[in-house]
Amino acid sequence: MRVPLIPVILVLSLLGCSRPIDEPVSYFNVETPRPFGYVNGDEIPRRIIIETRSGISLQPGSVPVKGQINRWLNLNQVSVKQSGRRYQIDLRYQVFYAPLEVKALTLPGFTLQLSQGEKNISQSVPAWTFTLSPLRELVVRQSEQGEYLRPDSPPSLSLLVNSHAVYGLAASLTIAALTALYLGYLYGCFPGLSRRTVFKRVLRKLAGLSKADMEQALTLVHQALNNLNGQPLFSNRLSEFYRRNPPYRQINSQLTWFFNYSNRYFFSDGMIVVQQDLQQLKDLCEQCRKIERGSR
Repeated sequence: MRVPLIPVILVLSLLGCSRPIDEPVSYFNVETPRPFGYVNGDEIPRRIIIETRSGISLQPGSVPVKGQINRWLNLNQVSVKQSGRRYQIDLRYQVFYAPLEVKALTLPGFTLQLSQGEKNISQSVPAWTFTLSPLRELVVRQSEQGEYLRPDSPPSLSLLVNSHAVYGLAASLTIAALTALYLGYLYGCFPGLSRRTVFKRVLRKLAGLSKADMEQALTLVHQALNNLNGQPLFSNRLSEFYRRNPPYRQINSQLTWFFNYSNRYFFSDGMIVVQQDLQQLKDLCEQCRKIERGSR
């Protein structure tokens, strides 16, 4: 029986073109940058990606090591990252060659070793060619003083202007100054400012008191007047107080009432306190507040 020749040839051709199912490397790629435009001292990165079949691993000893490769090429950095069966090898070369004209150079290839049990498998990494440009022109011009030198282009002054930094510095200094003033106020470095808010604080406290709290209310007003006077203030020293604080002379009648009422309250027996007394005390503080604020 004769077998048709053409189908057999077609099947054999397809089998020959297909990849073996047990090929150790399922993916292999070498990523390189542009092959031109390099000068002496430039660094050139190179990335190798390899994916292996299950059970096959990369031998770390087959990866190039850092150091000098030849008289004009160094390998400065080697990094190997593994994610499952995927290996990423990053190499960074540095060129030390100063050609007189554009010259083609080659990064050498090498062979990676893979292992499957006791069996070793090789994967070649091809060499890579690039061009290196000279740092200076081949024909050197001469001037009367000797060699012709061309200076670097000056930097743009506009790049040095940074308004955001200026605004940030101004805002920081403003916040620091305000913080320092507030701390100085809290620590009593500005006695004049605290004197202008003496009766403001007293009025705030009196607002929550009733006639049953008359002792506390009278004490608050006494403390405010003592603070303003710089020493304890009594009714017989009101004239001295007026000489140091002339604006308060205009409420002399109310201050006189206050001291008389305070003496009767603290040193008399059976004094009856009414709501009108507390209101009159609040009115006195209102007048003192207007004076210290400068509105009277």
